[in-house]
Amino acid sequence: MNIKSLLLGSAAAVAAVSGAQAADAIVAASPEPVEYVRVCDAFGAGYFYIPGTETCLKVGGYVRFELQFNDHDDSKNWNARTRGKVSFSTKSDTEYGALGSTVTMRTWAEGDYNGGQVELDQAFITLGGFKVGYDYNWWDTDLIGETDDLGSNRLNMIGYDYNSGNLEAGAYVEELTKRYSESGTTYGENDAVGLDASVKYNFGALTAWVIGGYDFHVNDGSVRAIVSADIGPGTFELAGIYSSGANAYYDLGEWTVATDYQLKVTDKFSVTPGFQYWKNVGYNSAGNFGGGDAYRAGVTLDYKIAEG
Repeated sequence: MNIKSLLLGSAAAVAAVSGAQAADAIVAASPEPVEYVRVCDAFGAGYFYIPGTETCLKVGGYVRFELQFNDHDDSKNWNARTRGKVSFSTKSDTEYGALGSTVTMRTWAEGDYNGGQVELDQAFITLGGFKVGYDYNWWDTDLIGETDDLGSNRLNMIGYDYNSGNLEAGAYVEELTKRYSESGTTYGENDAVGLDASVKYNFGALTAWVIGGYDFHVNDGSVRAIVSADIGPGTFELAGIYSSGANAYYDLGEWTVATDYQLKVTDKFSVTPGFQYWKNVGYNSAGNFGGGDAYRAGVTLDYKIAEG
């Protein structure tokens, strides 16, 4: 009886220990590790790694509100406009260089411009210095203020940018649809081609930039030069354009000169007076410029509330 009781007691003790071990294993299970968003500083400020990947993402955009007023005719006119824009850019390292993509959408409030419809503003791919897709070309970059009009094109394009620090250069083949200031698709076909080239050099306090565009549809082109220099408490800029005839890159005049000076009053506040003059502003159906001139003068006030 003693031996039998001892064996039964040992068996019960072993069962109790086994049950306790199984229960402890379930209670002590470790939680799944959490992957927090990591900053990606390889491609500049604002990028972060998409969780679970080595792809960097940057989200940007803006909201813009305008009030416009004029009394240049018999009645006084005013208008309010609101525009919103959102942009997504990705970057990844490859054996061929950085691979990137950008998609930007924008729209105006109901009653403004496109009636509240969302439009594709940019959509392009980059690999190293190569770019393909729909984007603004070099002509969109103008002077600091809001007085000048030096051109702007959003086009399907393919080309290459070279950047060695002080020297930037490149060339693009672009699909053209119309002359610069005309609205809609006026060339009537999708095989109109343009060639756009740029050379820019930074000498330190002075930067010189030359852009040339040739419109093969109308066999005319435009050349633009901009010089920017840090002078005194601000930046002085001078620009000039010559067009052989009205074309997709510029058609507001046979030639024009523009200048401005951005005076940095404080770190946050700046004042930029500007002036532009155009010569031979009219052109016929063949794109040949005629007589007439025009000028514009204005001042831009900028106050930066916060960075970014």
